[in-house]
Amino acid sequence: MPEAVGVIQTIGFPGVLAAADAMVKGGEVTLVTYQKAESGQYYVAIRGNTAEVRRAVDSGLEAVTGQAHGAEVLNHYIVPNPPENIVSVLATGYSEESEPFR
Repeated sequence: MPEAVGVIQTIGFPGVLAAADAMVKGGEVTLVTYQKAESGQYYVAIRGNTAEVRRAVDSGLEAVTGQAHGAEVLNHYIVPNPPENIVSVLATGYSEESEPFR
């Protein structure tokens, strides 16, 4: 079954931390990466069933806007069925660290 990718980009680390926490609690998804995008901006990426990813991203967006003081959502998106070449190039594939949590 194809898996979706969901990403939230925030200003500030507290925002990305709140988003990641809410995303893995809000849906049956796997956190595959979080990284610093540029000065003070971070992003978190998850993988899972498309419906679960949508639910998890919604939970993450609520957490950033409602719980993380001073955090701001810059961007978010969901890719329902990404081709494998995009998954491998954009570091949204499963790694050795994330594999046990699938």
